[in-house]
Amino acid sequence: MTQIPLLLTLLRAGLALGVVLLALFAPVPVAFAACLAVAAVSDYFDGAIARHLNIVTPRLRRLDSLVDLLFHLAALFALWWLYPQVIARHAGLIAVLAGLGVARYAFAYAKFRREASYHLWSSKVWGFALFLAFYSLLVLQSDGIGIMLVLALGILAGLEDLAVSVVLREWRTDVPTLFHAWRLSRTADALASARLGCSAPAVSACAAGQALHSPAMAVTAVSPPSGCNSGLP
Repeated sequence: MTQIPLLLTLLRAGLALGVVLLALFAPVPVAFAACLAVAAVSDYFDGAIARHLNIVTPRLRRLDSLVDLLFHLAALFALWWLYPQVIARHAGLIAVLAGLGVARYAFAYAKFRREASYHLWSSKVWGFALFLAFYSLLVLQSDGIGIMLVLALGILAGLEDLAVSVVLREWRTDVPTLFHAWRLSRTADALASARLGCSAPAVSACAAGQALHSPAMAVTAVSPPSGCNSGLP
């Protein structure tokens, strides 16, 4: 039972390979529809089941993010292979989106020594828009879904992802928005200030102890602030 979320995530990785093979050898709309539908369902239920079983781990969340990226790249390859004119028309925005993706992954890895895995709400909106765009092109064979709008949503989500990496003090998973990241950062700063504030009494206690033996040093003794343990009986 506890392996179900992992199996669903790996299923989506297998579907990514299936999308590539379909594009190369058998671009059947119904098959694309099945792959996209199963991928969307597995993407929802792997997290939902993991939360229900209370087995959500950073490693599982990171794998989920990487598999999402893999599936999106596979679908993008299918579009490029089958509809190169669509990719050519939006090459500029796609290049911006790709460059932003590289930049945010590089920044997160340089700062935290691991890739970002925030599962932002904006990324979920973009993921749904991507699903609609892929379905429109690969299944309906129509670009009725606004590709420019989808790419713009992706760029906005990528900018928020990068901003979250800038704001956070330490690596975390499941940060819904930039506002949540800012609150986490403020909490971390407050805790750090509290620890620094409570380290001062230890110095004061040492000075007070020395003052007992040297009256000349009595002026250096400082009373510890309330709420912190001075270390004296």
